[in-house]
Amino acid sequence: MRPRPDALEHLLRTEAPQVLGALVRRFGRFDIAEEAVQDALLAASRQWYDDGIPDQPRSWLIRVAYRRMIDALRAEQATHRREEAYVASRPQIIDPDADAVDADHDDSLNLLLLCCHPALSSASRIALTLRAVGGLTTFEIAHAYGVAEQTMAVRISRAKQQIRRSGARFRLAPDGDLPTRVSAVMRVLYLIFNEGYTASSGERLTRTDLTAEAIRLGRLLHRLLPDDPEPAGLLALMLLTDSRRSTRMTETGDLVPLAEQDRARWDHAMIREGSELIRAAWSKRAVRAYQLQAAIAAVHANAASADETDWEQIAALYLGLEQVEPGGHVMLARVVAVAHAYGAARARSLLEQLDREHGLLQHPLTRQRAHAIRAHLLEREGDAALARADFLAAAELTENAVEMRYLFRKAGRA
Repeated sequence: MRPRPDALEHLLRTEAPQVLGALVRRFGRFDIAEEAVQDALLAASRQWYDDGIPDQPRSWLIRVAYRRMIDALRAEQATHRREEAYVASRPQIIDPDADAVDADHDDSLNLLLLCCHPALSSASRIALTLRAVGGLTTFEIAHAYGVAEQTMAVRISRAKQQIRRSGARFRLAPDGDLPTRVSAVMRVLYLIFNEGYTASSGERLTRTDLTAEAIRLGRLLHRLLPDDPEPAGLLALMLLTDSRRSTRMTETGDLVPLAEQDRARWDHAMIREGSELIRAAWSKRAVRAYQLQAAIAAVHANAASADETDWEQIAALYLGLEQVEPGGHVMLARVVAVAHAYGAARARSLLEQLDREHGLLQHPLTRQRAHAIRAHLLEREGDAALARADFLAAAELTENAVEMRYLFRKAGRA
């Protein structure tokens, strides 16, 4: 039976990182492995649509990619003597039918670490990992970086070319290099989760495939480094945030603000797990960015109602986060917390100050949210005309249809 095109695409997207990780683990050559995997995916998209999906799709993909890899290595022997010696020293790889790669081994975390190679810049590591492991499109990665899609496409292409030129072989990071790579991995997971939790564009507010993958890989990272509180903080943050997912939209697809969500429908198992993780992480040593964000999420998640939220504590935590990791989104979140804790007038004064200092209402990464926040503050102060203008400006700056409808409705009511 022919598979549905969307189901086939989802399966290939899910299996691709595992196949790539298996080949990289076996051969240590990211550049050639990626090309081999792409060939295998193309072959699968054609053959499986006609013949149906095989019983073991990952094994099928690995077998085909493995053969493509052997062909590529053989071709490289003509001009690279050292690769000939490499292949000759491993006669088992010459047999395309050899069972050289374990198809059941989960290589996702290894591939994350491998993609964060010192040969690449920090930005290139993250972008390449989002493509290789997260499966994000170039547009989604560009949105996460706040740059044009073409700019990101060039960046990813250059990263691949740099790998090829350097002849870098991706292996697990040595201990001295591990903290840097783990930091990049955490950033990757954070971006994947955020893209899934609020999609950058389209008709859907969320993409559960991305949030679930980010949480799954977050669990693996925490298991790998159980004594490091920051991976625990990141996992806690994702769990506590995702616990609200099912209440963020109405049945008709409208956005539901946090204060109006039905807290009885939140995933309380996730809340318990996330809260315990951040409590344990908080007590270990110096607090860092993901731990602070998780602590903020825990205050929200454990409040019995919106009115009982400890906004003063949240405002203080955001001030601490701003000192650890300054950025426009953190500043805007502190403005919201100050509004709830101390009133709209004080918050708007803070927003004006931050805008003068950092240009929040003009910066591509913050202007949409800054207009939306100022609109809410003006609405609370009773200035309907100015609030409406900011709601409209925020609506025109978003590409997510659910957010856009919500902001246009707010403008109509202002």
